[in-house]
Amino acid sequence: MSQEFEPEATRRDAGDAESSRANRCWWDRNADEYQQDHGAFLGDDRFVWGPEGLDEAEAGLLGPAGSLKGLDILEIGAGAAQCSRWLAAQGARPVAMDLSHRQLQHALRIGGGVPLVEADAGTLPFRDGSFDLACSAYGAVPFVADPVRVFREVRRVLRPGGRWVFSVTHPIRWAFPDEPGPEGLSVAASYFDRTPYVEQDEDGRAVYVEHHRTLGDRVRDVVAGGFRLVDLVEPEWPAWNSQEWGGWSPLRGNLIPGTAIFVCERD
Repeated sequence: MSQEFEPEATRRDAGDAESSRANRCWWDRNADEYQQDHGAFLGDDRFVWGPEGLDEAEAGLLGPAGSLKGLDILEIGAGAAQCSRWLAAQGARPVAMDLSHRQLQHALRIGGGVPLVEADAGTLPFRDGSFDLACSAYGAVPFVADPVRVFREVRRVLRPGGRWVFSVTHPIRWAFPDEPGPEGLSVAASYFDRTPYVEQDEDGRAVYVEHHRTLGDRVRDVVAGGFRLVDLVEPEWPAWNSQEWGGWSPLRGNLIPGTAIFVCERD
């Protein structure tokens, strides 16, 4: 009996088309497990910025909750649209967009009436100036080869003065093994190595791709995309959060940052 092939983890170049295809397929294959494992933590209608559990209701990075009423908001990489449901509950008019068809099927399963769009973040299917705000909690940005292209698309669909807030794995984490225990506390790679992390099949085809940018790279990408950086938030690990999520854990979270949230505005 043949065994199922385990993807090989490597570091190599991967362009836009390969990254998009690989990650669409990966999220379609793994959406069920992801929602089963993390759905309770994310909730059906919470806006959580990352594994630390920073909640938009508390953080107000998009603006005070009361100011969101009546605003058109685009969520990119929405998954099952949990964040968009919270935005709708504040009176906003969110649109939840994701690359993965299966993730959006979970959004339909949960319900809530939020408009859903299946599309690639590098080519947003919306008219210029369609939205007041845009947001992404670990969606799209870590998985694209050309983030500036995405940022310019976001800028295009935002109205003047619009805010764009996105969270990604904190760049410093790329220097450490992706382990929640003590083995994840020793530097194992160069922080300055931008070579993408790729999982590939037995024929060398990418089945998952994640792209590393340094903190400085991210800031320069934001500016090149036509935005002004308003704030950079590095959430601290809260005492109430005892969960492990991949390489995120209370042990690591109390020592090194795990998430970076970029708060940007379109001038």
